[in-house]
Amino acid sequence: YRGLTLVLTFLCYTSYHLSRKPISIVKSELHPNCSALGPNPRNDSNSSTWCSWEPFDGDNYKELFGALDNAFLVAYAIGMFISGIFGERLPLRYYLSGGMVLSGLFTALFGCGYFWDIHVLWYYIIVQVCNGLVQTTGWPAVVACVGNWFGKGKRGLIMGIWNSHTSVGNILGSLIAGAWVSSEWGLSFIVPGIIIGTMGIICFFFLVEYPEDVDCSPPLHHVSCTSSQRACQSSVDHSNNLKEPAEEPEAISFLGALRIPGVVEFSLCLLFAKLVSYTFLYWLPLYIVNVAHFSAKEAGDLSTLFDVGGILGGILAGLISDYTGGRATTCCVMLVVAAPMLFLYNHIGQNGIGTSIVMLIICGALVNGPYALITTAVSADLGTHESLKGNAKALSTVTAIIDGTGSIGAALGPLLAGLISPTGWNNVFYMLIAADVLACLLLARVVVKEARGWCGSMARKRGY
Repeated sequence: YRGLTLVLTFLCYTSYHLSRKPISIVKSELHPNCSALGPNPRNDSNSSTWCSWEPFDGDNYKELFGALDNAFLVAYAIGMFISGIFGERLPLRYYLSGGMVLSGLFTALFGCGYFWDIHVLWYYIIVQVCNGLVQTTGWPAVVACVGNWFGKGKRGLIMGIWNSHTSVGNILGSLIAGAWVSSEWGLSFIVPGIIIGTMGIICFFFLVEYPEDVDCSPPLHHVSCTSSQRACQSSVDHSNNLKEPAEEPEAISFLGALRIPGVVEFSLCLLFAKLVSYTFLYWLPLYIVNVAHFSAKEAGDLSTLFDVGGILGGILAGLISDYTGGRATTCCVMLVVAAPMLFLYNHIGQNGIGTSIVMLIICGALVNGPYALITTAVSADLGTHESLKGNAKALSTVTAIIDGTGSIGAALGPLLAGLISPTGWNNVFYMLIAADVLACLLLARVVVKEARGWCGSMARKRGY
């Protein structure tokens, strides 16, 4: 059952990210370089943008793309703070599967704009807002499920591997969207929408929320115990004792979750770390098209290497933090190294396909490593902190606070990129470097605390 939970939640959140990726792939097709396609067949005055999709055919198309990104991300950030509260009080299986089906619906509705020939900006913005709200059901629910099944022993490594669903979803989303982006870009949204909706139905039938749900108590498995099934009867009695109303812990309040040591620091750090990660998620394909002059499909395929690096970075961060016991220090070191690597990628990353591949993988590992560690192992550690005295009801709320704060940065990053990119891509990368430095500084107090713990441990081993 632990393996089933790990695989099923992995596939669930893979489909969430798979459904978010198409917008970044389709951007370059909504406003392509029409002069490269030949003369205007309509022979009207709008000769340079005749092949663009209205309303993204104007000179302000980057600002409109930024508005689309922020419609989703701002709604996601606001909804995340509320989602954790509902996640603690509703059955996770219903909450997660219902959110996935609705996410599939709104993702597909965006693609239907192509087949229905919709050219009104507000339609796409409203669909993005609705999609952002329902997608908040995913992260608190899957982290709570995994946290219920796995202890703290090797949580960093396990969750580092498990968190690769983010990058796997981005890679699959890029490849699936790229298959139709140049022919019928509506299918780039409809197919991922069908996939996440189908996964929601599978989740409804097979997800097991808690370890105690697998014994043979009548609510889940209607097994009648006989004299030869004394172990089963004992399990039923034990399960019934566990479910006495007097022993059921209360869900933690929002302010109570904020008082847990480390929640505020890691939340603010994630704000800036996620700002960098989501700027790459939404703008990297367009950056590659503009700077390296690749086609939309080639840029989408190349951008998946950033997520390949993210898989490696998440696993490496989890492994190191398990070995050292320093979650904050591991994040801080990776953020410090990421800043100069972002500078190098912007200046030499396009000097040949080989250089671009290597730099994208390295940047992906350094940018997504801290992001993955904070949203998984750190969130699970804080949600089961010793100050809670065994009350695991805080897990979903703490996860929602940390990821909700990070989602504010995820909304700011693409917005700032859309506003800054007309002044030059160099300025966008300077903004990303500054965000990485700020993320590192916000963890300074926790890093000092971890360093003092190591020094005290070394002194005790030496007999002082």
